[in-house]
Amino acid sequence: MDFPLPPVGEGLLEVELVRWLVRAGDVVARGQGLAEVMSDKAIMEVPSPFAGTITALAATPGTKIKVGEAILSYDAVGAKDKSPSGPLPEGKASSADTFGERRLQGASGAPPISLSSTSGRDGASSPVAGTNSHSAPLPPAAPSVRLLARKFGVDLARVRGTGPHGRILLDDLTPFLAPKSNGETRPAAPNKTDTSKLDFGVAGTRQKLIGLRRRVAEHMVESKRHIPHYSYIDECDLTDAVKLRNQLREPLAKAGVKLTYLAFFVKAVARALKEVPIVNSTYDETAGEVALHDRYHIGVAVAAPGGLLVPVVRDADKKDIATIAADIDRLSSDAKAGRSKIDDLRGSTFTVTSVGGIGGLISTPIINHPEVGIMGVGKVVKRPTYDANGALKPSDIVFLSFSFDHRVLDGAIGAAFGNAVVRYLQNPAVLLLPEAFGG
Repeated sequence: MDFPLPPVGEGLLEVELVRWLVRAGDVVARGQGLAEVMSDKAIMEVPSPFAGTITALAATPGTKIKVGEAILSYDAVGAKDKSPSGPLPEGKASSADTFGERRLQGASGAPPISLSSTSGRDGASSPVAGTNSHSAPLPPAAPSVRLLARKFGVDLARVRGTGPHGRILLDDLTPFLAPKSNGETRPAAPNKTDTSKLDFGVAGTRQKLIGLRRRVAEHMVESKRHIPHYSYIDECDLTDAVKLRNQLREPLAKAGVKLTYLAFFVKAVARALKEVPIVNSTYDETAGEVALHDRYHIGVAVAAPGGLLVPVVRDADKKDIATIAADIDRLSSDAKAGRSKIDDLRGSTFTVTSVGGIGGLISTPIINHPEVGIMGVGKVVKRPTYDANGALKPSDIVFLSFSFDHRVLDGAIGAAFGNAVVRYLQNPAVLLLPEAFGG
């Protein structure tokens, strides 16, 4: 029998099929993920409302499918097994190196649809953790859970799910990731700048742009097509900010807050935007108007496994360094793990992107359309500099790379904004003060 795509929320009538989480011949349980579909930078897992055997897949990744359109066929439990014994047709299978956890209500009687904002590589055909092909199915689990289980070698059959219908949640894996009593420890979670999570491609293959990767490509082309970019680069002595961060890092860590340099950059940008309001704007091409915003929502670019995401630190001007640091940590973690809410990815008025954690001094970032500016941050390096008396001293230096929309901002205005950002970063204690005290 056929299984039609159920309602996927948000009033959507059509979505893109990103990848299959099953293949023909798989035995699936109720609540198990069947496929991932995408709309507006959000990937939704389509769960199975039935238990049975998949007999055929009706679409290939990258195609558009409508709500109500049959996407696969299956034999329900108790029906005659019609699963094929031969190899799958080309393009009918994929792995589930994907992520996702926030839920939307699905079709009546079906488990909720999981929502994420990232996707992994396309085109693999091996079975995945959480899908026990041609044998008893494992308990239902979201793709993010399957990925984590596979990465740390956890057998999901040994995990007791505490979610609806026995669904395995991320918290259910915690006991299996903790240090063992005999002193042996399990692998630590990878560093946030671990490039092993990025898709470097496979030599000698062709890869179709689908899902988030395609959306990122379209957005970048739109930005470059509409916006005449110009670049402005300045050097910033971050020595005092490095000292201040070192002083604050330990007490904030005890409070559960990870303080990174990015929190200082976001705060400095928010303050500078108040000095140069035209930079905190968006350009309405249809109306021929520049909308200058009185809210300071700073986007922070994150290199997620499936492509670039820009979660937003809202009202950064009203938050202290610790709160901004906590927001960045949460938003970045959610983006990389596929837990971002759609609201977290909308409404930025200016964007900060950093390659410093991976490497690189200078970049020429593409503006996050329809904003009019973006700031790229390089890595912090130790360099010899001269003090006011002409003596050499060691300094912590970072290069700031700005891109501006030349339709809205001229070079002098861009330079004025860059100067303001540098001034705040070189006097970081001011960022700890309320604005009423000159901060």
